[in-house]
Amino acid sequence: GAKVQGAGSPTIEVEGVARLNGAKHRVLPDRIEAGTYAMAAAMTGGDVLLQGAQAEHLQAALDVLAEAGATVESTPEGLRISRNGNGIKPVDVATAPFPGFPTDLQAQFMALMTRAEGVSRITETIFENRFMHVQELARFGAHIRLEGDSAVVEGVPTLKGAPVMATDLRASVSLVIAALAAEGESMIQRVYHLDRGFEALERKLSRCGADVTRISSGD
Repeated sequence: GAKVQGAGSPTIEVEGVARLNGAKHRVLPDRIEAGTYAMAAAMTGGDVLLQGAQAEHLQAALDVLAEAGATVESTPEGLRISRNGNGIKPVDVATAPFPGFPTDLQAQFMALMTRAEGVSRITETIFENRFMHVQELARFGAHIRLEGDSAVVEGVPTLKGAPVMATDLRASVSLVIAALAAEGESMIQRVYHLDRGFEALERKLSRCGADVTRISSGD
């Protein structure tokens, strides 16, 4: 019963009403969560169906994944992401407001590019100082250098498990993605950041075959 105009334009106009009516609404799937699992599948060479995910919500990210060598298929059930056998290709990206490449997938994509067969450039145009994950990814053996608002990533054949420290929500999940593909065991500390954006991350990854365990400080 609300009076709202301007969807899709720079200005939204809301006219107040005396009362609102009850209604049914289906909550949209989280496009950043879907994009994160898509990056993880591409990183590890898996084959994952993201039930309920909708391509139109993250098409820019899906286009970049396809360019990197992943297979992206939209199905009635959701999005299927796979990368079976082929290598990861380097791709240059710049973050942008919707419908561009999301800044909230920048760290996850950087983790993917650490294994690319070549050099990629990731430019952050939305937030300043959003490269805190770079030094932590380097602990896995990643080769990344910063040039102003860009990170230049030189892909390496393998990553090595390492103890790392989460600095924020998106940075922390990028470390999980790197750890999934790294040789050996990794320990990611301060994972309370993850819980602000991902529900039961370790359980969902475990269902896909990952060896992931959440431990308390006393374990």
